[in-house]
Amino acid sequence: MRISIASYAFHGLVKAGMMDVFGYLETCKHRYHIDAADIWNGIIGPDPAVYLTPEFLKKVKTALLEREMTLANYHADGCHIWEDDPDTRERHHELAVAHLQAAAYLGAETVRIDAGGKGTVWTDEQFDEIVRRYQEYCAFGRDAGFTVGPESHWGPELVPDNMERLAEAVNDPGFGILMHIGHWEGVPEEEGDRRLARYAVHTHVDARITRTRLESAMKLLLDAGYLGHWGVEHHSAKNEYAEVEYQLAEVRHTLIKLQNP
Repeated sequence: MRISIASYAFHGLVKAGMMDVFGYLETCKHRYHIDAADIWNGIIGPDPAVYLTPEFLKKVKTALLEREMTLANYHADGCHIWEDDPDTRERHHELAVAHLQAAAYLGAETVRIDAGGKGTVWTDEQFDEIVRRYQEYCAFGRDAGFTVGPESHWGPELVPDNMERLAEAVNDPGFGILMHIGHWEGVPEEEGDRRLARYAVHTHVDARITRTRLESAMKLLLDAGYLGHWGVEHHSAKNEYAEVEYQLAEVRHTLIKLQNP
């Protein structure tokens, strides 16, 4: 089964100093019997000057190889493309490139770097810069063997019109979105899922979707030809081991049901 657990699901444990990337990989492999990692940069460490060094990344890669795990998705916060200040924007770009290089070294299949921006629309200047950078990142990703794109995460990314327009403008086979299922604004969530399903290369499935419309959401994506991983993600920062276990069981059960009607 193509199932992963988004490492953000354990952000409460990370904040408490009770989980790091190595504990996460061990947990996925031996507690939940999952063979695909879904790594958020926040679990790798607080300082990219440390965790993006060759020495540290070698440890992470070794941990993946020892557990015979693939890296379904690498998602990086703090390096989104658009910031109003040009100097900040350039620093974000430099950090994004470092994350792309790390993802390539670790063997990622998909990478999420957010677009940035505020509110519900991008200005023409913002949009042009975001498109330009994604085209650049997608070219890197194609050479490295992974797709790159945003998540239905925050800001204008939550509006399906914007995401469709972005995908069409980037117009690159190396572009793909991380669909946080049902996380849309301005339209019914099923409509957002349906409209962006063809661009989805990875998913995050939260507790609300798990409890309310998991089967219909998964069926919608499968019917659209989705072939990526189903990334279990939990947000409450409470009882994370148990909550993840529950959500994971539901995703497994539903996937088996849909694949064997």
